[in-house]
Amino acid sequence: MLNKAILMGRLTADPELRRTQSNTAVTSFTLAIDRSYSKGVEKQTDFIDIVAWDKTAEFASKWFRKGQLVAVSGRIQVRNWEDKQGQKRRTYEVVAEEVHFAESKRDSQPGYESGAQYPQYRDTGVQAASDNGGFREIPDDDGELPF
Repeated sequence: MLNKAILMGRLTADPELRRTQSNTAVTSFTLAIDRSYSKGVEKQTDFIDIVAWDKTAEFASKWFRKGQLVAVSGRIQVRNWEDKQGQKRRTYEVVAEEVHFAESKRDSQPGYESGAQYPQYRDTGVQAASDNGGFREIPDDDGELPF
C-alpha cells in the first residue's frame, strides 16, 4: 500500500509544542495551499491540518513561524472521534515525517542579515534549506568527458 503526501504551503499560525501524558512532543499546524487556477477562475485555497511528533514536532515549533513557506512530506491519516455533544466526527490530517523550509531566510524575514542561514537538522531526516537551495558549487574540471 502507498500513502504519501507531499505539500507546500504557508503556515496559518505559529506551531505550538505540546506534550502527551508520556512526555512525547507533538505539534499541529495548518498549511494554506493555493490551488492551481486559470484566468477567469477565482483563486481557491485549501487549509490542510498537519501533525508532527517527537523531534520533528520540536523542530517545527522552534523554527517555523506564521506566514513561512514550508514543505511537508508524510502520510494521510483519518481519525474518528466524538465531540462534547456526543456527535461522531472524522478528521483528516497529514502526519509529518519530514519538514523543510521552502524559501530562503532572506525571502521570509524582513531585516535579514547577510550570511545568516537556517539551522540544519539531519538526525531525523528533517532538514532546512540554505540560501543556495541545498546545492554546492562543483569546481571546474579539465573539460574532458569520461566517455
